[in-house]
Amino acid sequence: MDNSPTSLFDSYEQDFNAFIETIRQKLDGEGKDDSGEQRKASLRRAEMELDEADEMVSQMEIEIQGIPQSIRPQYQTRLRTAKADLTRFKKQYKDVHAQLARSALLSSSAHPGAFTSDEPYGPASDRTRLLAGTSVLEDGTKRLQDSHRIALETENQGADILMNLRQQREQIVNSRDTLQTANTSIERASGTLKGMIRRMYQQRIVTGIIILVLILLIGIILYEKLA
Repeated sequence: MDNSPTSLFDSYEQDFNAFIETIRQKLDGEGKDDSGEQRKASLRRAEMELDEADEMVSQMEIEIQGIPQSIRPQYQTRLRTAKADLTRFKKQYKDVHAQLARSALLSSSAHPGAFTSDEPYGPASDRTRLLAGTSVLEDGTKRLQDSHRIALETENQGADILMNLRQQREQIVNSRDTLQTANTSIERASGTLKGMIRRMYQQRIVTGIIILVLILLIGIILYEKLA
């Protein structure tokens, strides 16, 4: 398992690129010439993949905070590139979605008696069809805005969690340094006490020798006087 500080960023970027590639195929290549329900289904899948790609960008923004400063600029450039790609494909999706809605309206106008999945109960007036198309566009825009809002909220929560973890790490490091300092002070105090005890024993020995010598001298003096 790769435990490098950039491993998660690289993983999210790889997933993002995979989503972008499938989105590109749906908007530019695969299903481009389809019409009707097939094209709508392809666009719905592209919309879901745009949401997933947006989430990958949010995760990359969180992970970049933990990358060392020495190599962070190059990852910031890669993140900006990913954001630019995401913005470009979101705009392209909106354009394609709007074009499909207009085509559906024109098709309905050209065949007023035809039944479609958008008008299951028969033909509608031009104004009703226009309102329906506008509603579809507004719904799509609203879903994109909701997805973006959720991604921002997730990003903010992740940034807060990361900040709290960093603060806790700093507290742990400071506590460890304090314990090491206290341990050093205790070792020094212990050495000082041992030295004092050793000198005390030495002084006791010297005092005992002096007392013994005095006793011997007193004994010799008494012996000479008595003799």
